[in-house]
Amino acid sequence: MTDLQIPDSTPVYRIMLSGQLSESWSDWFDGLGIETGLGAAENPITILNGAVPDQSALHGLLDKIRDLGLELLLVEKVEAERTRDEATKESK
Repeated sequence: MTDLQIPDSTPVYRIMLSGQLSESWSDWFDGLGIETGLGAAENPITILNGAVPDQSALHGLLDKIRDLGLELLLVEKVEAERTRDEATKESK
């Protein structure tokens, strides 16, 4: 039997882009936090981070990044989901 995934809470993602966006883009990216800095070889980067309610919303964010012509460097799920077994152990 396959373990079913039970979300602990809304998943949190970190999405890294090449270039820099100002914080004013946060609303357009569904309220995600925006941080800027320097990546490898001192290239400017933007990191979007925050809760993404589901896969459909994640794909919508990725579509917006594509539509802006931004280079996607990383998509990382920060909060992992728990398996049914882990959830059952905690409830005992």
